[in-house]
Amino acid sequence: MMTFIVPPSLDGELPAERTAGCTRLVYPMPNIYELTVAAILEQEHEVYYQDFVLAKKNGKQFEQFLAQDKSDCYLLWCVNLSLETDLKTIRHIRKYRPDAWIITMGPGVTYYTEKLLVDSRVVAVRGEPELTVRELAGNIPEGKDPSTVKGISFLKDGTIRHNPARELIRDLDSLPFPARYFIEKYPFTNPKLKIHPYTTVLTSRNCPYRCIYCVPSSLTFAREIEFRKDNNRKPPVSYRSVENVIEELDLLAAKGYRAITFIDDNFITTTGRLRSICECVKKHRFSWGCQARADAITEEVARILHESNCAFVDLGVESFNGDILKYIKKGLTPEQIYEGIGWLKKYHVPVKLNILIGTSPLETKETVGDTLRKAKSLGVSQVMFNIVAPFPGTEFYELARENGWILGGDYKPTDVQHYSILNYPGLSNGEMEKMLFRNNLSFFLRPSFILENIGRFGSFTDFKIALKALRRKLFHA
Repeated sequence: MMTFIVPPSLDGELPAERTAGCTRLVYPMPNIYELTVAAILEQEHEVYYQDFVLAKKNGKQFEQFLAQDKSDCYLLWCVNLSLETDLKTIRHIRKYRPDAWIITMGPGVTYYTEKLLVDSRVVAVRGEPELTVRELAGNIPEGKDPSTVKGISFLKDGTIRHNPARELIRDLDSLPFPARYFIEKYPFTNPKLKIHPYTTVLTSRNCPYRCIYCVPSSLTFAREIEFRKDNNRKPPVSYRSVENVIEELDLLAAKGYRAITFIDDNFITTTGRLRSICECVKKHRFSWGCQARADAITEEVARILHESNCAFVDLGVESFNGDILKYIKKGLTPEQIYEGIGWLKKYHVPVKLNILIGTSPLETKETVGDTLRKAKSLGVSQVMFNIVAPFPGTEFYELARENGWILGGDYKPTDVQHYSILNYPGLSNGEMEKMLFRNNLSFFLRPSFILENIGRFGSFTDFKIALKALRRKLFHA
């Protein structure tokens, strides 16, 4: 019997958000990365899924569960911010199940591989987890030596061993759809969509662009860290076929889902692919949104989005300063950003901008203030401000460490929605944190923003969820 565990927070902080992987929980998202692994294991094993965060259960209730549970193997999806909680989780499991296997996966153990390897029955799965976990899970109950499996690290005879990396999955269509039924009883919502039942869909992996700081999702991060070690470059982008995506969308519609976010790092690639997927979305009348680059938005793309009821496009803008955009290798100019936003506004597609404070030593109070003013002047629906983090495995991390920009000398997991561990000669971490808080207040508490958005909620419950998310965003509470 194999059980996926999402433990309650055991580190005194809000639970880590394990899908994007770089913030504390604002509102829960379905971790379809983990649920895809669960779907694979279900083909040959008895699988259970226990999410103590969604169930709103505490540490005491978690221990009570472990005291009664008889699973042979536990699986944990780990991100940087969850490492302390996950280490305590492993110790709790050991207290009640000393002989159980524990399989860890995700970016947390792909980079901090040795941190959770406390004994010889804990295994770290690095990079893409699906095929590695399937092979590993097949070896364990049959008594085979798991140490021959590619893509894992483990403790043997007191020494940590790192097996060779596993090749990237070439055929994403060969993977089953995520086992969403494990979490169907929990009410997921997205404040930008305000309709439910709601879920997320992934149609591709990774992004071809070279932004020096970027870690867009926990799966991408794990995939990229592992691939870079041997290849010194980003992994190639992998796509599901349009037919496979449509098959999943048809299934979701049949199950009653009404709202979807496509969580691809970069959803809009070719117009033909977008049009085909959007025809299916339109057929099922989904309310939906996606992430995209501003230079991918043409008039034709904006028209397709409008005609298929796209409720938002999430654009990674970072800054409106041309020198900063060039420094971070964004591959965008301010003019391209304005043009993309202009097309979306012409076709009444709501725009959310992501802005990162401190992506470059060129950043100043003046450049941050100028970006805020320009974001407001554009009249977009939402803006999310975060502070960039020097994530290990990125080019920005190497620059920050070499130049002494990281407080304490090296990275430590940080909630980018509230805190900074960067300290530039001309801009301190404290100044960035103050600007982040003030920018959020200035944007989200404007009367025009409140009046524009309050009427869009489908129910008072949706409004309360959005208000709670805003409170956590602003006050970390």
